[in-house]
Amino acid sequence: MAMLKVTDLRVNYGVIPALKGISFEVNQGEVIALIGANGAGKTTTLHTVTGLITAASGKIEFEGKDITHTPPHKIVAMGMAHVPEGRRVFPDMTVYQNLMLGAYTRNDPAEKAASLAWVYECFPRLKERAKQMAGTLSGGEQQMLAMGRALMSHPKIILMDEPSMGLSPIYVNEIFTIIETVSSQGTTVLLVEQNAKKALSIADRAYVLETGSITTTGVADDLLHDDAIRKAYLGE
Repeated sequence: MAMLKVTDLRVNYGVIPALKGISFEVNQGEVIALIGANGAGKTTTLHTVTGLITAASGKIEFEGKDITHTPPHKIVAMGMAHVPEGRRVFPDMTVYQNLMLGAYTRNDPAEKAASLAWVYECFPRLKERAKQMAGTLSGGEQQMLAMGRALMSHPKIILMDEPSMGLSPIYVNEIFTIIETVSSQGTTVLLVEQNAKKALSIADRAYVLETGSITTTGVADDLLHDDAIRKAYLGE
């Protein structure tokens, strides 16, 4: 059974269809990439899955449960975390305070402490800057903080929206290495990413979204070497 199953999902912005009946699955332990041009519907897909946007029709199932109309905070408590586009850290709070906000669904202090230790292990720089205001961090560090905050809820699946956007090449490499680490430790990943080459290089499978429809799906490595995909999304 798929961990996350989306069936015939439709979303409209007013009279404009943003998603035109898309279906996809994410199995436990996979890294799934969702690639496509700007405006293809990638962010809308993540927002609808996590309850931030209401679907016009279709079905979203998480671990066999229908969550199509479940409020976002309940979806988080079920084990789904969302790292939004543009990082969205709380600039006037410390790194530590931002991270602890990510654990608000968890009541056991020992569990929170263990999660914090794990996040600091994944992101040593956050430990060094624990007392620093989040707004004073670099873009790459803020992205790490957004990811660390999401991981504090100890999610079964993490949805990441454009984690490499606006980052220097060094930070891009670092962020993707961390995604691989998180995946290797058992967290399932659904990744929306403009940098198709990087996304396909770490994903198991991928779906290509074009103007609200899934046009191509396959093993990520196959798509990485597909001439049409290379031309359209890899700038080759």
